[in-house]
Amino acid sequence: MPLILPSAFSRRQFLQAGIACAFATLSRPVHADEPPAAHDGLTTTLRPGKARVRMVGEEYPETEVWAYNGAEPGPVLRVRQGAPFRAKVENGLTETTTVHCHGIRLPNAVDGVPNLTQKPIKPGERFDYAFTPPDAGTFWYHSHDDSLIQMGRGLAGPLIVEEPDPPQVDRELLWTVQDWRLTGDTQIAPGFNNRMEAAMDGRVGNTVTINGRVPDAVRVRAGERIRLRLLNAAIARIMALRFEGHRPMIVALDGQPCEPHEPPDGRILLGPAMRADVMLDMQGEPGRSYRVVDDFYDRLAYTLVQLEYDKASPVRPHPSDAPLRLPANPVPHLDLKTASMHEVQLQGGMMGGMGMGGGMMGMGGKAAWAINGQSMTGDGSPGMPPLFEIARGRSCILDMRNDTAWWHPMHLHGHSFQVLDRDGKPEPHDVWGDTVLVRPRERVRVAFVADNPGDWMFHCHVMEHQVGGLMTIIRVT
Repeated sequence: MPLILPSAFSRRQFLQAGIACAFATLSRPVHADEPPAAHDGLTTTLRPGKARVRMVGEEYPETEVWAYNGAEPGPVLRVRQGAPFRAKVENGLTETTTVHCHGIRLPNAVDGVPNLTQKPIKPGERFDYAFTPPDAGTFWYHSHDDSLIQMGRGLAGPLIVEEPDPPQVDRELLWTVQDWRLTGDTQIAPGFNNRMEAAMDGRVGNTVTINGRVPDAVRVRAGERIRLRLLNAAIARIMALRFEGHRPMIVALDGQPCEPHEPPDGRILLGPAMRADVMLDMQGEPGRSYRVVDDFYDRLAYTLVQLEYDKASPVRPHPSDAPLRLPANPVPHLDLKTASMHEVQLQGGMMGGMGMGGGMMGMGGKAAWAINGQSMTGDGSPGMPPLFEIARGRSCILDMRNDTAWWHPMHLHGHSFQVLDRDGKPEPHDVWGDTVLVRPRERVRVAFVADNPGDWMFHCHVMEHQVGGLMTIIRVT
C-alpha cells in the first residue's frame, strides 16, 4: 500500500488519512535512539543545498530536501556555554538564504533576518556568524529567508549549548521532530502558499519524522535515567506528547531551566520552534513496549514512536536520586515594578475577521494576519516600523491578546522572557522561554529585559502566519 496524499478530501479527512497511511504502511524499523553525528568545536561550516535522504524506509524512493551539509536535519552543533563560536555559512542554493540561531541571546548583527540584521547570502557566497552563547540549553538553527519554503523543505538543525556541570543521567537523547507533507512517491508536495491554510492552522503534513526518519522504536533499559531533548522543528504542527506508562519531568523549556514538574494532564505541549528538556526514569517492565502518542489534534492521534525495553534486568532497582534541577542561566533580573507595559493584539485569520485594517507592507499587501492592526508579510523589511521602542536595560511586559480562532507560538528574537500569567492566572514553575504558545482567545503576559540593542523580530512561528502578516519588530535603543 503506497503512501498516498489525498487531493479531494476535506482538511480533516486529508490529515487523518495522511497520518494513518504514513504510520501504518512503513514497515521497516527506523530507530530514533541516536541523533545525527555532532560537530563539537569552536568553528563549523554549514552548506545549505539540495540533498536526497532516505526518510520513510528502504522500499520507498529517497526524498529530495534542502539540507545543511547533506544531512536532514542539519548536523548537531554542540558548543560550550560562554565559549566563542563561529559558523561559516556557504550558500549552495540557487536563491538567497540566511541562518537564524533560534533562542540564543546574541548580537543583533548575527541574528539572521534578511534585510533587517544582514544582507541575504547570495548563491555561492559566504557569511560568518560569530557569538558567545551566554545560556546553556537546547536551541536550534534554521533559515530565515524565504522561510516558509526553505524551512518546509528541511533547512533546520539542533544547536546544543552544554552546561559546565551537566546533570547526572545514564544517557542523553535528542529528538528533532519534523512534519512533512509527502506525495505518493515520497516527495515534498508543492503548494506552500495555500491561502486557505495560511488563514487557518498552516501547512500541517501527513508524515512526522524524528532525526530525519519515520521512527519505529527507541531502545531503552529498565532503571536508567534519560535526559531527552525535544525540539519541534515543524513549520505548523503543534504536538502534545504522552509517554504511556511513564512520568516525564520537564526540567527546561526553550533552553531555560525551570522548576522540575510533570506536564499538565501528562502531555508535553510544544508549538513549532518550542523545546523541552525532559528527565525520564525508565520504570517500565523489561521486554515490554510503551507508546509515545501525539494527540493534540482532535480525533487525529497517532503513535510517534515506541519505547522498546530490553529484556535485561534493571540498571538499578529504584529511580535515580540524582538532583533533577538544572543550573540557572544568567538571564537579566526583571524589575516588574518599573516595567513598561505594551499591549499586543493578535488579529485576523479565518473566523477572526480578515478586514483588520491598518497598514500593509510587503508582498503587495497580501495579508491574512496583523499585530495591532499592522501587517508585515514575507520575512521582514528594513522599512518596517517598530511596534514600540524601549531603552536598553529596561524591563518590559508584553500583554498579548489572541483575538483569533487559532493557536500562535509567538517568538521573540534575541531575548528570553518569563511567562507571567494566562488569563490572569499566574504561570507556575517559574517558566522562561523565547516562544510562548497562545491559545485562541487567550490573554498571556510575558516579561523580559531589553538587554540587546537593535531591531528584533517578534512573530508567530507557524510560518504561514508569519509570512501572512503576524510579524513585527521591537526596537531596543
